[in-house]
Amino acid sequence: MTQWIRFAEAGVTGFGTLDGERIEVYEGDMFASPRPTGRTLALGSVVVLTPTAAGKMVALWNNFRSLAAKLGNALPIEPLYFIKGNNSYLATGQTIRMPKSYGGKVVYEGELGVVIGKTCRAVSEAEALRNIFGYTCINDVTAVDILNRDVSFAQWTRAKSFDTFGVFGPVVATGLDPMQLVVRTILGDQERQNYPVSDMVFPPAKLVSLISQDMTLDPGDVIACGTSIGVGSMKPGSTVAVSIDGIGTLVNRFE
Repeated sequence: MTQWIRFAEAGVTGFGTLDGERIEVYEGDMFASPRPTGRTLALGSVVVLTPTAAGKMVALWNNFRSLAAKLGNALPIEPLYFIKGNNSYLATGQTIRMPKSYGGKVVYEGELGVVIGKTCRAVSEAEALRNIFGYTCINDVTAVDILNRDVSFAQWTRAKSFDTFGVFGPVVATGLDPMQLVVRTILGDQERQNYPVSDMVFPPAKLVSLISQDMTLDPGDVIACGTSIGVGSMKPGSTVAVSIDGIGTLVNRFE
């Protein structure tokens, strides 16, 4: 397993592999034969960025059996998804901000994220598996009161694309079996979500294959696989952490 991380050092963006509190710096393209430079940096000496500069984040709705059963929703016959704007991206350690134009409930959604490593266009499930680079943690933050405020139009993009609402990181981990992973979300000091990825309706390779029939997926793009039971609201001043063994913990304060 390898953990890839992006960072800023003295205002310059770089990337490398993380080993505890040390970063082995690489050069070139993270997704195409990156080369080690021989330099190492202390993790505490850099600013951690989102692990990819994703062109888009595709996010799933109703992709877990347990949550569908709790809500009384039928299981979907195809992936149900929306796009989060790239203006929303936020790295671990940074602050999720309440929009000035909104005063309603803001919720966390801890999720597994799939990171694309090669251009995918109408690929099979077997091909899709080879085009997945790795996995990351997601907090799909939502201004939930906006979602169905207009009965004529569900506002998924608006409710989920405010600045700072697309939280992911801290790394992209390669060499993991996603179906063995468990997603945990901790609000303050209380665990609110603890669910197995294996409960997915459409697992990662299937998602990549099906979504690639609709749109081209590019290296660095992220698919947020959807969430399960335990979604809840955040109050200003609270801290939320999404943790997946092998990937690490995505930690942010909400203000």
